[in-house]
Amino acid sequence: MSILVLGSISFDAIETPFSKVDKILGGSAVYTSLAASYFTKQSHSKLNLVGVVGGDFLKSDIALLQQHGVNTAGLQIKQNEKSFFWKGRYHYDMNKRDTLVVASNVMEKFDPMIPPSYQDCEFLILGSLSPSIQKQVINRLNKRPRLIVMDTIDYWIDRAWDTVMKVIQTVDILSINEAEARKIAQEYMLAKAAQKILAMGPRYLVIKKGAHGALLFDKNHTFYAPAFPLKDMTDPTGAGDAFTGGLVGHLVRCASISFEDMKVGVMIGSAIASFCVEKFGPEKLIHLTQEAINKRIQQLVALVQFKKELSGSYLS
Repeated sequence: MSILVLGSISFDAIETPFSKVDKILGGSAVYTSLAASYFTKQSHSKLNLVGVVGGDFLKSDIALLQQHGVNTAGLQIKQNEKSFFWKGRYHYDMNKRDTLVVASNVMEKFDPMIPPSYQDCEFLILGSLSPSIQKQVINRLNKRPRLIVMDTIDYWIDRAWDTVMKVIQTVDILSINEAEARKIAQEYMLAKAAQKILAMGPRYLVIKKGAHGALLFDKNHTFYAPAFPLKDMTDPTGAGDAFTGGLVGHLVRCASISFEDMKVGVMIGSAIASFCVEKFGPEKLIHLTQEAINKRIQQLVALVQFKKELSGSYLS
């Protein structure tokens, strides 16, 4: 099995009401790859990265990805340019943030290259880049992957609507937040929005609700995965990408990709995302253990388990 991860690789500056960091490793491809790496190691699957950085990017950060089993043959290094940079400020309600600075730099003319060794890709994760780049990667694969997962954000929905819609039509799983779901469907109620989006093409829709968990939809079923109730939250940056990495990492180990498989996947994704927010950037994801992951998943499952079966008449 193999996963191909397309996404941003950046330097981030992050402010919260409680602390801040001025320069830290970030980007959707980093969070997704680190999260997925704990599952690809177990299943002996390949984890391939496509992205671009500038000459200012740290060799130690590339080595960090490689140490987690991430193949960086698809990582372009533009020596005379600067890496993508993002600066954001979170509110006390950390589901809300303001983007203060975006410097696209190397991303302005990013032309994704797919090494021959990546052509056996079975699972493709399209991080929230320009939809034209997402489309390019799909077109540059010799055969369609078994599963394509797409993320996108308000920025691209507002600026490249037609291309976003074209990519959505080609994917199996769309993973977005509440505001993005409402914007795409032009429908406020999430259950109605979900059905409108599923009619556009995806088999499954995941609506990420931040500290309130995630909703999973197909055309006939709905499932809710809670967020792990943390005592402290440091930085939610990248949690949604870590969620996707955990979800797809689980699916790589499945013989099938059914709604039941997806239910387990969103629970695992929720557990992995909960680690991400406990420290700034990907720091917590870098140092996870299998024991810690298993324990967190078990704790999350315990939140929704019933020993008494709920059936029959409840009020009689």
